Amino acid sequence: MTESVFNESNGIGQNSNRPVHGSIKPSELRSLGLNPDDVLDFSASINPLGPPDSVIHAIQNTDISKYPDPECLQLREAIASHTNVDPSFVLAGNGSTEIIHLLARAYLRATNTGKHPTSAIFTPTYGEYRGASELMDAHIVDLPCDPTPPFSWDFNSIYKTIKEHKPSLTFLCNPNNPTGTYLDLRQLSALESVIADIKGILIIDEAYANLVVGSWDAIPIAQNGNTVLLRSMTKDYSLTGIRLGYAIASPHIISDLSMYQPDWSVNSFAQEAGIAVLNDSKYLEKARDIITTNKDYLTTNLINLGFPVPKSNANFLLVDTGDGLDWRNKLLTKGIVVRDCASFGIPDYIRVGIRTLDDCKTLIKTIKEIMKE
Repeated sequence: MTESVFNESNGIGQNSNRPVHGSIKPSELRSLGLNPDDVLDFSASINPLGPPDSVIHAIQNTDISKYPDPECLQLREAIASHTNVDPSFVLAGNGSTEIIHLLARAYLRATNTGKHPTSAIFTPTYGEYRGASELMDAHIVDLPCDPTPPFSWDFNSIYKTIKEHKPSLTFLCNPNNPTGTYLDLRQLSALESVIADIKGILIIDEAYANLVVGSWDAIPIAQNGNTVLLRSMTKDYSLTGIRLGYAIASPHIISDLSMYQPDWSVNSFAQEAGIAVLNDSKYLEKARDIITTNKDYLTTNLINLGFPVPKSNANFLLVDTGDGLDWRNKLLTKGIVVRDCASFGIPDYIRVGIRTLDDCKTLIKTIKEIMKE
């Protein structure tokens, strides 16, 4: 295993041995006497616009007395039309996290001789890649970035590691969570070629890509046969409570994943909502504009308060507070939740999702109040 410079649990909860995630924890709020409805959640990085109006209409007209389509045919056709691929290249999932675990089950199983495949993970990053790999007892190879901004990777070193360990799966989040680093077509095409040479599969998790200004189309890479694109409609369209994501990959990979997916894992509400939001062509464009404005506001004000804020291409910011957990706890007592980044191996930082401008102003005001205490 490659030694990581990140002194971390790599996204795995130290007590529960499960990945750590953002979002409000009702049990924690209850212990502090806080009402979840009164708390601002900056720990989850989702579209600040909230769900499109079409979602409400779609849900209200869903017949819950019928089983959902286990193959998600109409949703897959809608996604295929939206992304200009054949439906055979699309798999819908109960959030992209379900598909991460399907990938692990399909490709990280021990061989008949007891040999355990290898999973390579660009770090620091989303904890479910490691969580899914560990559940399959896979060997895990970290591919760590520079531990200081701009958190870039040494690709020549990474290519050598991949050629040496020959991972069955290589996980990369683009833009990366939590650093916001966004790799370009040239970099990912070169990486895909190296992984193809060892007959591995590259997973590019684009959970935040649709909210990036100036994003590029990675679908041609996925059509090469050894790459899987993951996308999160949960984050794109603020469907967090419904859970919906999809994969784009070659039909043989989609077929392999489908063998491990339980019937009806994508419920009827999610399928109808997914079809509805894809018809709203202006929604994501509007969201990107709002995210840019509000992210600029937060960046400027946080820097003016003395907090280093590395550049982020995603709809969240890393903020160097010197002690992320301490600042999380201080803000939590004021009714604001941020993500401390200890589980990512960068404990000096908090991660702040981009919310509405009014919410961002409340965050800055609260930080100023804490600094005066």
